[in-house]
Amino acid sequence: MADHRDYGSPSPFATGLACRCPRCGKGKLFDGFLSVAKICSVCGTDLEKADSGDGPAVFIIFILGALVVPMALLLEARAEPPMWVHMAIWPAVILGGSVGLLRPLKGLMIALQFKHKASDSGSVDYD
Repeated sequence: MADHRDYGSPSPFATGLACRCPRCGKGKLFDGFLSVAKICSVCGTDLEKADSGDGPAVFIIFILGALVVPMALLLEARAEPPMWVHMAIWPAVILGGSVGLLRPLKGLMIALQFKHKASDSGSVDYD
């Protein structure tokens, strides 16, 4: 059961990127790497309804695509390395960037949904 104290209005960007509860900003949002906690350990908010969908993955594709493609083209234009250099560098950069960005962006999407009371039906109440 959620406690009904006023936790103010924590920034969805600060709480989401820090992977904290979108209501109080203190409890952990995730139980595992990407598994959303059932309830907040600090304020008791029910987080089971939180679903970021495919949003974080789509944003990661756009962000990494906008960064990696120009860097690969710039490396090719300036140094003209053999193909194996590209094959060694860019998959590692893409994989590392994807794994590194997935958790904070999922937290951000959930925090923004909480702030704007977004849901599939528009009727979910997080309190």
